[in-house]
Amino acid sequence: MSQIFNRAAGKKSNCSKMNLGMIWGLMASIVVLLIEIPVASAAQTATESVKSTIDEVIDILNSEELNQPGRSVERRQKIEHVIRQGVSYEDMAKRALGWPWLELTDSERQEFGALFVQLLRDTFACRIDNYADEQVLYLSEEREENFAEVRAKLSGPKTETFLDFRLANVLGHWYVHDVVIDGAGIVSNYHAQFASIIRTHSYIGLVNKMKEKTLVVKAFETTTAP
Repeated sequence: MSQIFNRAAGKKSNCSKMNLGMIWGLMASIVVLLIEIPVASAAQTATESVKSTIDEVIDILNSEELNQPGRSVERRQKIEHVIRQGVSYEDMAKRALGWPWLELTDSERQEFGALFVQLLRDTFACRIDNYADEQVLYLSEEREENFAEVRAKLSGPKTETFLDFRLANVLGHWYVHDVVIDGAGIVSNYHAQFASIIRTHSYIGLVNKMKEKTLVVKAFETTTAP
């Protein structure tokens, strides 16, 4: 009887050791998995997001290959692709258009959004080259819940430009929804020009002008009263 009891006790002890070993093994595996998760998987800050976008654009602008004759279209396409990944086009289009957006059907919103994207891309593509050789200094970041404002300065031999990037966090990703350049907001400038054209030519007139690419947008300039 004592031998049976001893064998039973021995089995119980072995089972306990096995269970304990399995627990420690599982915990060790979890620790290893946590250690192996790259730091990059953590959500970026708003400043890091803006910096990543600008760095990519500057790399493209400074690329010797993309600066070869005949590759300007490809270079612009790459710049536009980078910007598209970090900018909330639909939100910017909606706020730039203002109240008429509420009266549009879904198909009309899609049409206007597509036209606005092209307009914004052309504006960036035309202006971005001016910043290729300048130093970007990130001055500050202010955050309130899912919104942030990143202040930066472009410092070059000929010019100094201040930029305020306004961003919103969507599912862990920061998207730019406006840029204020030397006091002039892109969205507000678009809105003023859209409103003026709508008053004169109606919403359809605005769409036609955008389609014909005859709309001149001074997104980076302030308008002074005469």
